[in-house]
Amino acid sequence: MTKLSVNINKIATLRNARGGDMPNLLQFAADCQRFGADGITVHPRPDERHITLTDALGLTKVITTEYNIEGYPDQRYFHILEKAKPAQATLVPDGPHVLTSSEGWDIRKNADFLQDCIAKIHALGIRSSLFVAPDLEQIELAAKLGAHRIELYTGPYAHAYSQNPMAAIQPYVIACEFAVACGLGINAGHDLNLENLRYFKQNLAQLDEVSIGHALISDALYYGIENTVHLYKRCLSD
Repeated sequence: MTKLSVNINKIATLRNARGGDMPNLLQFAADCQRFGADGITVHPRPDERHITLTDALGLTKVITTEYNIEGYPDQRYFHILEKAKPAQATLVPDGPHVLTSSEGWDIRKNADFLQDCIAKIHALGIRSSLFVAPDLEQIELAAKLGAHRIELYTGPYAHAYSQNPMAAIQPYVIACEFAVACGLGINAGHDLNLENLRYFKQNLAQLDEVSIGHALISDALYYGIENTVHLYKRCLSD
């Protein structure tokens, strides 16, 4: 079954808007797992506009499923990995001034850099994942660099889904089959939601994990977090 990792960045954003500890990030992470989430994802950025260093380390005390830490692999990011020892490190190509992850790695251009980063991650005993577009060349290079998994950037799929679901999914079906043939595990994330997730999963049978934050937290405002986690899990199991 495809695992659901809940990205809790937005909970930290809400807390930071007023200071203090409401909502309590650690309790929220614990509750998401209690309600059925298979993992927790965070993306601690250098400006700490949502997840802080204290959050990233404190979450290790409450995560009993899988901890996934996303980020640009700079010195600060590796410091967090060394201290937190998550199950998975997902490398994304967004610098400190980028609002959100909106493209995959150009692995050919960054091959030496990424190979060194992957080696460091593996030396810590952490599973590696590279954020990539559904591009066969990038996927093949990810495998050659020794990455354990890729995370498919699903923004283009989500944007095209309402016009033509079949056309929107086709590049991802091809990419998934190719990645599996290359020996890679398959994650996916960005703009997946209750409208498009089920179709995505149905067409990518070998999908290991999805990481969903913005849409899931937004839905929770209406449905409640427990019900929302169940709704997303149902999309992945139908």
